[in-house]
Amino acid sequence: MSERVRWGVLSTARINQKVLAGARGSEHVEVLAVASRDKAVAEAYAREHAITRAYGSYDDLLADDDVEAVYISLPNGLHVDWSIRALQAGKHVLCEKPLSPRSSEVERAFDAADHAGRLLMEAFMYRHNPQIKRLASLVADGTIGRLRAVHASFGFHIDDPGNVRLSSELEGGALLDVGCYCVSAARLLCGEPQRAQGEQVIGGGGVDVTFAGVLRFPDDVLAHFDCGLLIDKSEELVVLGEEGNLRVLDPWHCRAPGIELRRDGVAESIAVETINSYMLQLENLSAAIRGTAAPLLGRDDAVGQARTIEALYASAGEHRTVTL
Repeated sequence: MSERVRWGVLSTARINQKVLAGARGSEHVEVLAVASRDKAVAEAYAREHAITRAYGSYDDLLADDDVEAVYISLPNGLHVDWSIRALQAGKHVLCEKPLSPRSSEVERAFDAADHAGRLLMEAFMYRHNPQIKRLASLVADGTIGRLRAVHASFGFHIDDPGNVRLSSELEGGALLDVGCYCVSAARLLCGEPQRAQGEQVIGGGGVDVTFAGVLRFPDDVLAHFDCGLLIDKSEELVVLGEEGNLRVLDPWHCRAPGIELRRDGVAESIAVETINSYMLQLENLSAAIRGTAAPLLGRDDAVGQARTIEALYASAGEHRTVTL
């Protein structure tokens, strides 16, 4: 890839720290601009992170012709609308997960991308890491025999009751914030689910603070997961086959990657390269913008993700199994 792709960032959310660190490690990405609803906040943020341009509104950044792509880290409830506005302004878009819990909204966003002739990608950074790619290849190659089940877990404890993740108005909740990783990994390894069952505990500002789900896939494969916003730290991904199992040591952040393969009671460690997932994510979309690669994640994956989340929420709310 030749010239660096020039990026803008919509909002000064905490997640930006990780994305900006990834950008700094890349020769193919330049973060040119940042926007906040407060110009002073944007200017202070730009100084802190050595970003050249600061804007006091998101629309002002979108009007900057030098910005080719934007990363959207706004609260969940604003993802689709601002993605579409950015696409209509001629920008490529990397939108923080979840793009939307509603498949119709995801379709609408990708329709806008198609109409604008721009790229849109949902930001599941772990999907770009060599660790998950190695895991998927081990499963596909039959290393553990016939796949039978997947278990995933992701959770942590929020101490601030004003955290946006606890706001129903901004579409917070455990499933959308962290459980979506579990759903994404199950779909990657097992395909698209046929049935979904969910149970939730509502708390905070009216969101699911704990969520557990079971997904049934073709070939009698089951996946079960749990997630939470008021629990001790939990990060787990285990894949169970008829001839062995695979345990991912750091499945979501990939800061200390590695896979444990266990067969016949014997454990084997499989080393994985340590590399910044956020950098890989930015580089993948940047390469796609330059026409030298395909986006790793596109419409089909994002729609499948939203349909599964819709089904899980419907199941939890209506106390029934939902067929997809």
